[in-house]
Amino acid sequence: MFPSTSRDTGRDPWTDEPPTGASAPARGYPPAPRTGPADDEEGDRPERKGPRRLRKGGPGRRPDDESDEEPEEEVPPVPVRRPLALTVAGFAALLGVGLVLGTQTSGPGHRLPFAAIIFGVQLLFVLAWTMAMRPPALLVVALVSAATAVIADVAAVRSDIAGLAPLGYAALAGLLLAVLGQLVRRVDRVRVTDSLGGTLLIVVGVVSFATLVVLSRIPKGTQAITVCLTAAGVALLVARLTDAVAPWPRLAPQVPRGAAGVVVGAMLGTLTSAVLGSYLVGFTPTSAALVGVVSAATAVLADLAVGYAEAGRLMAGEPPTMWVARHMQGPLGGFALAAPAAYAMCVLFL
Repeated sequence: MFPSTSRDTGRDPWTDEPPTGASAPARGYPPAPRTGPADDEEGDRPERKGPRRLRKGGPGRRPDDESDEEPEEEVPPVPVRRPLALTVAGFAALLGVGLVLGTQTSGPGHRLPFAAIIFGVQLLFVLAWTMAMRPPALLVVALVSAATAVIADVAAVRSDIAGLAPLGYAALAGLLLAVLGQLVRRVDRVRVTDSLGGTLLIVVGVVSFATLVVLSRIPKGTQAITVCLTAAGVALLVARLTDAVAPWPRLAPQVPRGAAGVVVGAMLGTLTSAVLGSYLVGFTPTSAALVGVVSAATAVLADLAVGYAEAGRLMAGEPPTMWVARHMQGPLGGFALAAPAAYAMCVLFL
């Protein structure tokens, strides 16, 4: 028999004690976890709009995550200034004409006029590259480089045997003196490691022009200088003129140069050297083209490398250098690299 009244009769409905009926949970045990949807008071959770997608190089993401990412800013390309390209082309042409005409003043027992012309070009090189690269102790590096140029020119003229060994000793001494001059001051001592490459380029570039004086003392050397420097000058001139007209395709957005100028300049420089080879004694069009292609290619590539170096300095946050020095740097670097290339080709292949 069941009682007629419930056990909870007489109890207040608002009491805090848990019910003791059969439907109530067992005393001493926590309630069972909920399996239904969350209550409205807990807030609505965003529903997934689709499966997670795997992306290369990172965790998966959903389509709705793409709207949270900010688009990357595109760097606008540096504009190509046509008057500037024409000015640099004119400077490269004048420099090449001066070196080629200076070569004709060289003769047995008369090397000093040509050495004087080379020394003037070396001073321009020191001015442009020190102002553009700004190594520590800039004045010390400039003075040491100028003194190294004098020593290299004298060694090229006065040495008993026409060779590159005296020039190598001059370059090594100049580099050591330049580094020691940077180590004297404490402020410059901190940057000497970073600027070692720039100091080396300045000193070696100065000495490389003296190889033309040594080359003029070798049989066929004067003709080789004419062929090589003409090819380099034509290559630099055509490359810059092409950049002024059609700088396409752009090699980099930060560098105002085009691939067409580099290729066309090297090709026309090689063609010019082949034409000269058919008129110069001791050369054939084939041998002249072989010597000219190396000089033309090294000249235009060195000029292009200078543009990349300047763009790298600007992207690193360094202030721009002197306008004249910055744009003289490329043609001077091209002829500085073409000079030892001409010497190597003359000694190895002629």
